Amino acid sequence: MQTESISIHTTVTTASQLADLDLENLQFGKVFADHMLEVDFKDGAWQQPRILPYGPIELSPATAALHYGQAMFEGMKAYKTPEGKVVLFRPQDNWARMNKSAVRLCMPEIPEDIFMDGLKQLVALDADWVPQRPGYSLYIRPFMFGSEGLLGVRPATEYKFIIFCSPASGYYAEPVRVKIEEHYTRAVEGGFGFAKAAGNYGGSLLPAKLAHEEGYHQIIWTDGREHNYIEESGTMNVMFVIDGTLVTPALSTSILAGITRDSVLQLARDWGVPVEERRIKVQEIADAYKAGKLQDAFGTGTAATIAHIKSITFRGEEMMLPPVADRTLSNKIATELDNIRYGLSPDPHGWVVPVV
Repeated sequence: MQTESISIHTTVTTASQLADLDLENLQFGKVFADHMLEVDFKDGAWQQPRILPYGPIELSPATAALHYGQAMFEGMKAYKTPEGKVVLFRPQDNWARMNKSAVRLCMPEIPEDIFMDGLKQLVALDADWVPQRPGYSLYIRPFMFGSEGLLGVRPATEYKFIIFCSPASGYYAEPVRVKIEEHYTRAVEGGFGFAKAAGNYGGSLLPAKLAHEEGYHQIIWTDGREHNYIEESGTMNVMFVIDGTLVTPALSTSILAGITRDSVLQLARDWGVPVEERRIKVQEIADAYKAGKLQDAFGTGTAATIAHIKSITFRGEEMMLPPVADRTLSNKIATELDNIRYGLSPDPHGWVVPVV
């Protein structure tokens, strides 16, 4: 267990942008806090971490990540309690998942002290950027990429790890319309769909764009082999309530192990709700809808927490779900997760970590 924080050289900005923060007109991912953490990996070792003013980074045109895709990231949030205390939600799980992604992409693992101490010191420095109002948070983006100037297909020998932050409000303004995707594939078994690799998201943009043009907010991905089984919804894990049971696709090498997903399942189990993690056929969802047993569907993820699904379209048939106000379980989960994060409910699983 860590007992002493590592030393991080910090350069404080002389031109804070905090006074320009407009919470009433906040767009997700468009405004950034004053500072960032930056750590280089070279000569086989992690170098001295530093916190510096947020700003551009200098890259070679031959930067390995730009050519061969060694790039991945995490997404997490800091919250401010009514007493003004800044807390993080399950940060060790983000660190563990980032290293799982790193191993799959042949990148160096990040030591826990560099990740956790760097994260805490950065957020503490920019604590005033954490909005103190319900539904708002500080979105945190750790990422790493191969920074060596390299033209040759091999793992880079130099990497850059950075954390920066962005104040955030809600991600989806309304319940989402989704369609079942049966042509394009997000990931396949044996690939790296379980990692938060940048390439996973690049490949998802065209199918999402085509769905938007048809009037949908997102798509539900199906398996890459048969397109018969549900995997994820857009950039989120997906869950269904079928006849009182919470059902979600089992984790695999093609499905991301979402931290919000795990939190939702844990809360449901705490409350005695039947939970099933298994393969889900698309036809099962259609049959449950026709039988009047599809009671709820929602996505889970860091940005949206709970994204209520308004309707699911499968082969031209739109399945309308019950009004959000009538959905007992997903609303209860969304409320409880917020209460835990904002310090309004007990935290029996030790998910909340104080920044200072």
